Amino acid sequence: MKYPESKPDVSPPAAAIDTELVETLAELVTRLGLSEIEVVNGGFKIRVARQLSAAIIQPAVAPPQAATPNAAAAPAEGPGQVKSPMVGTAYLRASPDATPFVEIGAQVKAGDKVLLVEAMKTFNEILAPRAGTVTAILVEDGQPVEYGQPLLVIE
Repeated sequence: MKYPESKPDVSPPAAAIDTELVETLAELVTRLGLSEIEVVNGGFKIRVARQLSAAIIQPAVAPPQAATPNAAAAPAEGPGQVKSPMVGTAYLRASPDATPFVEIGAQVKAGDKVLLVEAMKTFNEILAPRAGTVTAILVEDGQPVEYGQPLLVIE
């Protein structure tokens, strides 16, 4: 009885993947604003791509004057900034037809929900770290955010 020959595994073993190269390519994709980059070296091909959602286009559609007052009111760094704890999508309201969690001028207490960041289909509540007045909202509803990006300012 003869067994059929199996095809050799063409994927490289995990040890053969140059993780430093993959990390460097990922940094280049992000830093240069590319959607993907590919490197071919001999028999190996490494492709790093990031998925760009339609939400990235949204701020360009919004009127420029809507974002300008908020950005101007925000200090470059400060204890009042509430920063994103993760990469995701910021939402200022629980649903498209709901009222926003906070607006500029709103009084908040420490622990109040100020917005949501969705990451991997999980909505994470962003809570006010301290009591005060919301003086600036630095993101639009549905805007992609990065780790450590300022979301709003509480003075």
